[in-house]
Amino acid sequence: MRVLLTAFEPYDTWEQNSSWEALVTFLHKRGIPAGVTTRRYPVDLGQMQSRMDKDLALGFDAVLHLGQAPGISRVQMEAIAVNVAGMTETVGDFFGPLVPSGPVAYRTNFPLDQWNLELRSSGIPCSVSFHAGTYLCNAAMFLTHHWHAVRNRRCSVGFVHFPLTPEQVLHSRRDLSSMPREQSAEAIGRILDLIMGGDEA
Repeated sequence: MRVLLTAFEPYDTWEQNSSWEALVTFLHKRGIPAGVTTRRYPVDLGQMQSRMDKDLALGFDAVLHLGQAPGISRVQMEAIAVNVAGMTETVGDFFGPLVPSGPVAYRTNFPLDQWNLELRSSGIPCSVSFHAGTYLCNAAMFLTHHWHAVRNRRCSVGFVHFPLTPEQVLHSRRDLSSMPREQSAEAIGRILDLIMGGDEA
C-alpha cells in the first residue's frame, strides 16, 4: 500500500497552517510510516496542481489531502469535491470550473462512516461534510480524482479538514474554535492506520 499524505503551507494572515502542524506532530511521534510519502503544497492553484501532478505520476494506492478550516470545531471529513474554482467568501459571483470538460463532482470512496465511528470512539470530535468549499482544498480533492479518472487508474482519494490550533486562535485575537495539534495528529494516525489496513476498499 502506497499512500500520498499532503498538507498546506500557511496563507493569508495565518502564520501557521493547522493541517501542516498536525502532520508534523504526527511525524514527530511516529516517524514516516513505510509506504507513505508526505508533501506540503503551496496555497496557489497553479503551483499546487503542477507539483501535485508530478507526485501523482509516482503512483499511489491512496491519496489523503489535509487542510485547515477556520471556524470548524471538529475534524471534518469531506465526502464530495465539486468542479468549481473560486473563493467561498466572495458571495454572489459565478466561478468557472476547475476542468471545463470534467464532471460536476467526485465522491470519495473512503468509508467515512467507519472513520467517523473510529475517531469518535477514540474521543476525537469529528463529522462527515458534504461541501469542501470551492477553493484549494476542494480543488486538491477534485483534481486528484480527475487525474486518476482520465488515466483509468484506481486510487482512493479523500480530504480532511482540521480546526485551527489554540496558538493560532490566541494570536488571531478572534473568537474561533480550535483543537490541539496533538489531537489532530492522533486523528491523522488513526485514519492512516485504517487506510494502510486496507479498510478503504
